[in-house]
Amino acid sequence: MSRFESSRFVRNPQVMHVDVLKSACDALGWTYRIKDNELIVSDARQSSRLYGEFALKLNLSTNFVIYNTYYMPDAANKVAELQTLFYELNAEYAKKSLIQEFKKKGFTYMSNDHFTPTTEEVFCFFMVGRSKDKNEDEPVAQIKFTILKDGTIVTDSDYLPNDVNERAHEAMDVLEQLLGNKRIMTKKSNIPAKYLAKMKPRRVNTQSIKQK
Repeated sequence: MSRFESSRFVRNPQVMHVDVLKSACDALGWTYRIKDNELIVSDARQSSRLYGEFALKLNLSTNFVIYNTYYMPDAANKVAELQTLFYELNAEYAKKSLIQEFKKKGFTYMSNDHFTPTTEEVFCFFMVGRSKDKNEDEPVAQIKFTILKDGTIVTDSDYLPNDVNERAHEAMDVLEQLLGNKRIMTKKSNIPAKYLAKMKPRRVNTQSIKQK
């Protein structure tokens, strides 16, 4: 998240957060176990025998999912069944995680009274931050978040004070890791002139540079 910017967490359909996947499997009645850093689904109520093979497995380090299409002729249907429920649960997970991480950075939740859910957009709300800079003449700022039916997060912001902007970036960095989705940012054009002097470049993460 940044000032005068919109962003979108680009979903990878083969990346599923383990906690959400567990909830989806429990709801579907699928059998799974944890072994050697993997979540392995051994029974997805498929139409064929698996002969000891997995129906799908998830790497706990990367949250990357692999489906067994060789032993499951109905794999496509099973994937669609799982994804339908997973995305519904993922939207709830995305909202909960987002609010949680932003609250940790001092933001407060504000509902969007003008929002009506649709088949594509299921949640829309604001996180409000207050600057601690006594010289800031616009100390209160809000960021708009829209969550799509599959858990994709879309953000939008105008002016954010420097310290509010920093905390928003920190929360977004954590959120990107939790969801396993890359965040694509788009800068707005026609930024009002009065804000140009107030805006500074985003901080440089020296720790990340040293690690590289």
